[in-house]
Amino acid sequence: MLPSSITTPDHGAPGMFPSRLIPGALDYADAVPRKKAASATVDGSLWKWQPPLHPAPKPTFWATGLRPRRVRNVLIIGAGQVGRQLAQHLQRDDSARSLVRGFLDDRAPVSGAVLGRIDDLASIARREFVDEIILTTAIHGEVTKRIIREARANQIDVKLVPDFFGCDPTPVVLRKYGNVPVLTLSEERIPNFRLLVKRGIDIVLSAIALLLALPLLAVIGCVTKLDSPGPVFYRAARLGLKGRRFLCFKFRTMIPNADALKQKLRARNQRNGAFFKMVDDPRVTRVGRVLRRYSLDELPQLWNVLRGEMSLVGPRPHPIDDFERYDLEDLQRLEVLPGLTGLWQVTARRDPSFARNMALDREYIGRWTLGLDFRILFKTVAVVLRGEGA
Repeated sequence: MLPSSITTPDHGAPGMFPSRLIPGALDYADAVPRKKAASATVDGSLWKWQPPLHPAPKPTFWATGLRPRRVRNVLIIGAGQVGRQLAQHLQRDDSARSLVRGFLDDRAPVSGAVLGRIDDLASIARREFVDEIILTTAIHGEVTKRIIREARANQIDVKLVPDFFGCDPTPVVLRKYGNVPVLTLSEERIPNFRLLVKRGIDIVLSAIALLLALPLLAVIGCVTKLDSPGPVFYRAARLGLKGRRFLCFKFRTMIPNADALKQKLRARNQRNGAFFKMVDDPRVTRVGRVLRRYSLDELPQLWNVLRGEMSLVGPRPHPIDDFERYDLEDLQRLEVLPGLTGLWQVTARRDPSFARNMALDREYIGRWTLGLDFRILFKTVAVVLRGEGA
């Protein structure tokens, strides 16, 4: 029932509202239980009909029958492009059940659909019996807080149209970290299941290979020890996933002070770019040349694979001094676990170009699949049997 202080103008049959005032009457009747309507000043201006931004849809039986449709009055802050687009959508979308009463904007001229300035929010919200305020423009933080306070004081819903900077809002996710809400605009999908399978394959195959290779490992260790003085294994710092350091294991193929002599030999480097390689490296021992030719010196890295520091397939881990010569784009190869073998090893192992090496590593990362890993593993066996190692 309408308050006694409001009289209905006589525009037709007795006791009947004019058809153009029905939406406003229903809005007011719906608002009374939830609004502090008694505190609002109601005068004749309430009944000055303001047509909606677009013609209201033709009432349906459901809207005019036994259960009248509850229409929500909406006030939009910001009369710019976003605000106008939103208003048009709400007016066209019958399921939204929203009636846009107009805009508030501090820059646009006050006329037509622009009802006033943001400072006029309280009076206009009461006059239009606003149920919902939608902010569509960037406003100073204090002003936004004031809008929210005004809305809460008058039991009005507040919504915000965030700025997605041109991104597709479909995948946007809102998460809360403590009391801080965070919008995720873009999120790279991680193939967790395939990575789990890859890790499982690494564990199973590296464990089996280590067990089967134990006799061979023992023989190589004895021959290495007899060939030259020094330890059997060579342990060197390498950079792995996300730049984490780890000790990479190999059979020693050089004389004990090989690392100290490396800087003196850099002028004779036969590779282009950051890494160092010589065909006739004077530091390599006699047994070391055989081990390198058939890649047997890398068998201890199966232990690195089992430990999770490396994978069977991936970009080869480079020495720290080579890493220090990387360009910025070369760091992409550290986004994945380094491998015992990789795409470069089976396609361009003798190519002296460091840029070619990096391009193949990036290609592997970009098109990685489990099938590609198996193809590289099979090709690696053929390369090893042919003795194409350096």
